[in-house]
Amino acid sequence: MANESSTTSPLLPTFARAELSFERGEGPWLITPAGERYLDFGAGIAVNALGHSHPHLVQALTEQAARVWHVSNLYQIPEGERLAQRLVDNTFADHVFFTNSGAEALECAIKMARKHHAANGHPERFRVITFEGAFHGRTLATIAAGGQKKYLEGFGPKVEGFDQVPFADLKAVEAAIVPETAAILIEPIQGEGGVRAVPAPTLRALRELCDRHGLLLIFDEVQTGVGRTGKLFAYQRSGVTPDIMAIAKGIGGGFPMGACLSTRDAGKGMTAGVHGTTFGGNPLAMAVGNAVLDVVLAPGFLDNVERCSLLLKQRLAELKDRHPSIIEEVRGEGLLIGVKCRVPNTDLAAAARAQNMLSVPAGDNVLRLLPPLNIDETVVSEAFSRLDAACAAIEAAHMKGAAE
Repeated sequence: MANESSTTSPLLPTFARAELSFERGEGPWLITPAGERYLDFGAGIAVNALGHSHPHLVQALTEQAARVWHVSNLYQIPEGERLAQRLVDNTFADHVFFTNSGAEALECAIKMARKHHAANGHPERFRVITFEGAFHGRTLATIAAGGQKKYLEGFGPKVEGFDQVPFADLKAVEAAIVPETAAILIEPIQGEGGVRAVPAPTLRALRELCDRHGLLLIFDEVQTGVGRTGKLFAYQRSGVTPDIMAIAKGIGGGFPMGACLSTRDAGKGMTAGVHGTTFGGNPLAMAVGNAVLDVVLAPGFLDNVERCSLLLKQRLAELKDRHPSIIEEVRGEGLLIGVKCRVPNTDLAAAARAQNMLSVPAGDNVLRLLPPLNIDETVVSEAFSRLDAACAAIEAAHMKGAAE
């Protein structure tokens, strides 16, 4: 039976959506049906790496759409072969498995780690060490890997095989290693967890622990990858190479896609028939993924990310000095920036939205700023002005409340 109320959405109410919609986008801007322009520093949660309606991506998608959309992985997909080779050529990896999302890429990574040990005669090695505050997706396995109670509650027994330890706690990691341990899974920078960067020495120590105990090191670069930190991938900042890496978000530039990258040794057990996907690696996604790499790998692109990151951090430091009662700390790498708030981060997000600027709350009372990677100084200045006005509005509201 249809809902009695005409105002009730037929969508499952699992999202607390803002009363806001957009009909088109231009670069870092989103435009409502009424013509209002919003500065998009959320980028679809770090997805729209090149902003909205990027002409090269639009051309790649429309040209491919006019040819063929889907054939399944029963057949060769040349654009997929090309994209995989480019990812291999620019990373540590020997193999790539394409998916539709980050959660699927993580599922592949977890299965690969377990299968690796089984193929080497140790099927008992299936446990994965993860870190408190992590977010790896919304499937039953990935919420177990993340370990956060708010995502686990009500879904029955937690999927077995994941051992959480405190964030970046090396002693706890070493204590958690048992004969059944297969891998360590970590985000080089926790995005949902509050833009918390893992120190490079800690990542190096994890690599050493894995080598010493015969474990695989898995990096979740769903949010940090494809130029977001100023390098193509965040692992390249630390010089620590994983065995397996899950990516998504930016690689599709807004088109749903992800990938699991691995060394040849890590993927040893992933033979024909042990894993699969219907839509992963489809011609549309592969065309867009190649178009994204055309732009991100072009000379000077990542230099611009670093340059704009430095400028944005400088302006945010100025904002912190101007509004110390609102902003406690600025953190992050590249254009994955976190503003640690002294007021509820949702208050600052709402105040920024009132100034026609979009952002994304995260854990640890942090507001994430995730602009497109191809912004310039003018956009950074615009963001500063709007955030400055947002902070001032919160301060004025507090002063009014105190007076009353």
